Amino acid sequence: MHQEIKEVARRRLAEEGANLSLRAVARDLGIVASALYRYFPSRDALLTALIIDAYDALGDAAAEAEAALPRDDLRGRWLAACHAVRSWALAHPAEYGLLYGDPVPGYAAPPDTVAPASKVILLLAAIVAEAPEAPAGPPPPAPVRADLRRLVDEQAGELPEERLDRVLLAWTHLFGQVNFEVFHRLDDMIQARAEYFEHHMALLAGLAGLP
Repeated sequence: MHQEIKEVARRRLAEEGANLSLRAVARDLGIVASALYRYFPSRDALLTALIIDAYDALGDAAAEAEAALPRDDLRGRWLAACHAVRSWALAHPAEYGLLYGDPVPGYAAPPDTVAPASKVILLLAAIVAEAPEAPAGPPPPAPVRADLRRLVDEQAGELPEERLDRVLLAWTHLFGQVNFEVFHRLDDMIQARAEYFEHHMALLAGLAGLP
């Protein structure tokens, strides 16, 4: 029943956006709203379940694509993960919009969404951590370095601050470019979307120090 409720809610997302109504979902299921509340006590609980599922699906798509490449092909693994993010987003625009679109009014994501949301950046960081040499470039300023150090310590990683800085830059550019495509910001500007994406992800791979 949980899965059926979420499937109906996903269809509602595709038709109406993130402004979900539990009464509308119950009506689509042919049940009374009070029955639905036994499974999801509030709209926010249902939204959280949908968000976690979407983050898991997105992260799993990236991890599966990356795992299909030889371990010594760092650049190929990076590009495969980035392309998987784009492909998933284009195939699931409503769910992607729930993750990276406009904030849902009145909704605050709880802490249990943090780990699923981190899957892609942790995957990119793990690839960069295997690169033989750190990229050259100006060091981050001291306040930024402190933030980077905190992030490294929280994840129990060994990635130097400079390298994590490059990963974060690539991560924000990756999702920024996917956002522009999913939300039609590239319309009437870029027609060669796949080539444009490939070109930028390759530039970012070089920036991150992947040979």
